[in-house]
Amino acid sequence: MSVPPFSGYPFLQPDPIDSVAHVIQTALTPVFMLSGIGTLLNLFNTRLARVSDHLDDVRKQQREQQADGPQEDGPQEDTARLATRSRRLRRRIIALDTAIIFGGIGGALTCGAALALFLGSLRDSHTAALLIFLFGMALSCVVAALAAFLGDTLLAWHAVHREGLFFRIKAETTQ
Repeated sequence: MSVPPFSGYPFLQPDPIDSVAHVIQTALTPVFMLSGIGTLLNLFNTRLARVSDHLDDVRKQQREQQADGPQEDGPQEDTARLATRSRRLRRRIIALDTAIIFGGIGGALTCGAALALFLGSLRDSHTAALLIFLFGMALSCVVAALAAFLGDTLLAWHAVHREGLFFRIKAETTQ
């Protein structure tokens, strides 16, 4: 018959309060990730609102040009430029929507990981596989959200440089 370790030394056995404190400390770790995800979602939503406002302005300009009717060569260039800008802004909205979706899923999975920690400690069951899956998926979703946000950033960067070049060329030709 095997004797449990530390059975002769009761002062070396783990205290129930210590084990509960360890569970709480372990369960709080995902909360820090959840806080970061919340900050990212706030950033994504703010950026989405700005891009949406910009798209509304572009659409308003397009409607004004259509109402004025065809004029010289200048407005046709502006019409093409506005159509290009509108397409780019819609792609940015898709990228930001994707980032928000993955960020939200990542946050939900992080909450699931924290819940699995608590349930595992209460039931004294083996929840390691579930915990690894939930936290791993949460991290994957956050990485996907950041990748989608990077896509939006690259689209914005491309637009700034392309439109900047367009305006420089137009300014040089009018001088």
